[in-house]
Amino acid sequence: MVQMLKFVPLVLLLLLSGCSPDESNHVVRLSGKTMGTAYHVVAVDVPAGVSAEMLKDDVESVLKRVNSKLSNWDKQSEVSRFNASTQLDPIPVSQSFLDVMIAADEVHAKSDGKFDVTLGPLVELWGFGPRTPEVPVPSDAEISSALGFVGQAEKLHVDPKTSTLSKTASEVGVNLSAIAKGFGIDAVASELRTHKIENYMVEIGGDLVTHGHNDKNEAWRIGIETPEVDSQSIELVVALENRGLATSGDYRNFFEQDGVRYSHVIDPTTGRPITHWTTSVSVLADNAMIADAWATAMLVLGVERGLEIAEEEGLAVYFISRVGGDQPNLYATKMSSAFEKLLEAQ
Repeated sequence: MVQMLKFVPLVLLLLLSGCSPDESNHVVRLSGKTMGTAYHVVAVDVPAGVSAEMLKDDVESVLKRVNSKLSNWDKQSEVSRFNASTQLDPIPVSQSFLDVMIAADEVHAKSDGKFDVTLGPLVELWGFGPRTPEVPVPSDAEISSALGFVGQAEKLHVDPKTSTLSKTASEVGVNLSAIAKGFGIDAVASELRTHKIENYMVEIGGDLVTHGHNDKNEAWRIGIETPEVDSQSIELVVALENRGLATSGDYRNFFEQDGVRYSHVIDPTTGRPITHWTTSVSVLADNAMIADAWATAMLVLGVERGLEIAEEEGLAVYFISRVGGDQPNLYATKMSSAFEKLLEAQ
């Protein structure tokens, strides 16, 4: 499975279970497990002759293929074999792996290096892999050592012409947990289109992509969650048509030691968990993979620098930040101009 280090926002109108066709308006609803979380698919106006069972088999076949290429938890996956290899010469990779790495390089370059698929050594060091609560906070020396194998622009080389990937040291690895889920969502959406299905929503672990309309012939309406550990209230509802949505947050995956809170969101340029007040970031993009990657990058960047880059790149981004002080549940929100325009068009 692909490791998921994001929190899961509420997805409105998704009270789904099992594999259930709705014959009255040609709707098929599917759900299951993948990537350490759950997936949901709603397909509207499904052509006659395309059964729910057929769709479920095809969807799960697609997800199985994605995991076989991109999972860091499957020791036999393509990415795991690359990580285990000591070879420094270019290694041929599949089109799926190549496409994800090309997208990852683009987001890495445009995000001041805050999105980085070589982050794995730091994730492990800080205990968001197999760490136990008794392990102390890493020392400066340990962080510095781990940083020696982090930095995808210098440590990895992607060659689209030869479909190869190489690394500068055998210890360098690739962790796709912040982009592979989005790739899987898009792959499922592509599979639906092969069945002539044009109105659908595909969701994995809270990230999703939509196309066309829902079963009420309206835009899909999706809720972004208020960033509170013990609450599932809605901060904002957005209407989505033909877009991907991903949300990253820092408040459900963390540990505390000696009165200090350490988030799972690690800055690959410092080697340490983020300390700014931005707690949740949602990104709308043309597909789920790009939304997935940018949501992580924007959360590491924080609202100030993140908003600058969002404006430079024309990205639709919604930030939720803690106000601080003695009001832990008080938040401030900001959005990029592209996100504001999409809201105004609803």
